[in-house]
Amino acid sequence: MKASDFDYDLPPEAVAQHPAEPRDAARLLVHDRARDLTEHRRVRDLPDVLRAGDLLVVNDTRVRPARLYGRRASGGFVEVLLLVRADAHEGRAERWRAWVRPAKRVRAGDVIDLEDGAVQVRALERSTGPDGRPGAEWVLELLPAERFASLEEALEHSGRMPLPPYIRRGPDDDVTSDRERYQTVYAASPGAVAAPTAGLHFTPELLQELRARGVEIATVTLHVGAGTFQPLQAQDVAQHAMHAEEFTLPQATADAVARTRADGGRVIAVGTTSARVLETCADEGGTLQARTGSTRIFIQPGWRFRGIDGLLTNYHLPRSTLLVLVSAFAGRERVLRLYGEALEQGYRFYSYGDAMLLL
Repeated sequence: MKASDFDYDLPPEAVAQHPAEPRDAARLLVHDRARDLTEHRRVRDLPDVLRAGDLLVVNDTRVRPARLYGRRASGGFVEVLLLVRADAHEGRAERWRAWVRPAKRVRAGDVIDLEDGAVQVRALERSTGPDGRPGAEWVLELLPAERFASLEEALEHSGRMPLPPYIRRGPDDDVTSDRERYQTVYAASPGAVAAPTAGLHFTPELLQELRARGVEIATVTLHVGAGTFQPLQAQDVAQHAMHAEEFTLPQATADAVARTRADGGRVIAVGTTSARVLETCADEGGTLQARTGSTRIFIQPGWRFRGIDGLLTNYHLPRSTLLVLVSAFAGRERVLRLYGEALEQGYRFYSYGDAMLLL
């Protein structure tokens, strides 16, 4: 299949800039694959849509406030997006791989001071691309101010949420609400640079009602990386080099999936990230093996799903690996048709947008 097979037209005004209020007021397109029937609901209607005995598997990764703004000694403005820790560290200082903008203005040895002095950043080494040219990624050394017990605490104090580029937020915008809303209510394990957005729609009250109706909730962890926003890199979809992401599937979740299947319930992944973990850990017979590791799984049309029976997901970027995954689950032509129907109905797209439930 070609990358252009996963393209569609999206009016700019359909891209959500703010989340629904409250969370579970987001719209929900519910589609029955077997009957090819669609109904339009709200996320708060999930207790009426799902059945007792179903299992929802959510991703409990926590988004790290990893976007930093500061200035070099020359006064030049710098934006930093932390990606992953590098191996080396010394004392309170930590080394990280990061995207830096403007990358070409920074030099090895440059010191970047954050606006409030919470972290001092020193540029160590710039990456090079496959063509040998300098890249946008740097290895940085980060040293938290003495008033913080750790770099993690300093980031929680001064970092900004790493919102996707299609959500327009400047460094001077009021981003207090983004700290809460670009995070699931069950986020527990810090490490993501992007939110598992299908989970943003849940409230504690909705989760409680689902449990009261006999729907079980289980967790996995997949630390969403910046690669999730990268478009398909090759014209031939099968040639795309998938990014790696760290994950954990607990034994309790493997047991919950086995119990649900034995009792005739459905396993429904909340988001493509949960789906990737479940499919990574499922053997040929659909049995899940609890483990921790790194996955580069690329789910595309032709994939035989063994870990999930349903998928709750937001609407994804054209030519993205996430759209390819959803198309693998429900069929490319059907998914693009449903996307068109959602646009006609005024659904809001992308991270802060509405949702789709495929059963």
